[in-house]
Amino acid sequence: MEENSTLVESKQYIVVKIGNEQYGIDIQYVDNIVRMQRVTRVPKAQSYFKGVINLRGEIIPVMSIRLKFGLDADEITNATRIIIIKLEPQSAIGILVDEVKEVVTLEDTSVEKVTYNSKDEKNAYLSGIGKHGDGLISLLNIAGVIIEKEIV
Repeated sequence: MEENSTLVESKQYIVVKIGNEQYGIDIQYVDNIVRMQRVTRVPKAQSYFKGVINLRGEIIPVMSIRLKFGLDADEITNATRIIIIKLEPQSAIGILVDEVKEVVTLEDTSVEKVTYNSKDEKNAYLSGIGKHGDGLISLLNIAGVIIEKEIV
C-alpha cells in the first residue's frame, strides 16, 4: 500500500446567510446555534452590539454582523439565528445571522486566500473565498470580526 504524499487538508464551515451573501464560519469556533430570543440592550455599547442574552444562566453579548459590515439593519425572521462563538473556552459571543444554511467541508485546494491592504479594515474580516459547487462562500476571519481594533 502506497502512502499518498500530498495530504490535502480540509476544514468544515457552517454556511450562513447575511443579507444576500453566504459566509462560512470555521466550525471549530462554533459552540452553539440558538433561535432568536429577547436581547437586553446595554447602554453606551457600540452600535453593532445588540445587547446580551441569557443562555442557560450564561450572559452572552450579541453583535450584529450586518451592522458591523455597514449593511442594512437586521430583519428578524423565523430563520434568524444567534451563533455562539467561542474563541477561548471562557469567553463566548453571539453573532446574529439571517439564516444558517448548511455545513460544508472545504479542502485547502478549493480555498483562495484573500490578500488585502492593511488599511482596508473590511477585508480583514475575511480569511478567504471558498469554492463550493458552482457558488462562492466568503470565509470569515471570525477573530477579525469579533475582536475590537483601535482605529488610529
